[in-house]
Amino acid sequence: MKIYTRTGDAGTTALVGGSRTPKDDARVEAYGTVDELNAHIGLLTTYPKCPPEEREVLIFVQNRLFNIGAYLANPDPAAPIPVCQNDITRLENSIDRMERMTPPADRFTLPGGCTLSAQAHVARTVARRAERRIVTLASQVSVASSVLAFINRLSDWFYVFSRYNNVISDAHETFWTKDF
Repeated sequence: MKIYTRTGDAGTTALVGGSRTPKDDARVEAYGTVDELNAHIGLLTTYPKCPPEEREVLIFVQNRLFNIGAYLANPDPAAPIPVCQNDITRLENSIDRMERMTPPADRFTLPGGCTLSAQAHVARTVARRAERRIVTLASQVSVASSVLAFINRLSDWFYVFSRYNNVISDAHETFWTKDF
């Protein structure tokens, strides 16, 4: 099977079920940004210093993001919902565990520290953009609330993951200074 089909050369793409839509459609923007986020997560999993427990969470998240992408690419309002409360709770439990190992932050953290933490901040910002794209889509069609909750919690997870990695790697964490 050839990878190129030429069917998208005129600026449209196929959705689940075969209908075609412009490549700049809100639906395509939403699942495309989820795909971009998944690629950033793939990069995080390649870092040798990525802790095994968190790598397992990242792979779990990648699988859920594939499900979310397929859901967002499906215009059928009866499409199966790709994430549930247990998935969100798994992220929350992981956040709670990592937070117990990080000092409290009373200011915003600047992206940086160790390379893994800096990359986690990139993933956090892409997760926030994915959330905005999904909100835009949800203003036009029905989107399961669990999808938005999962993506929202995921961006929180990346923030804590970044701070946690700075702690376990003894990397300096820089905080925002308002009057710099």
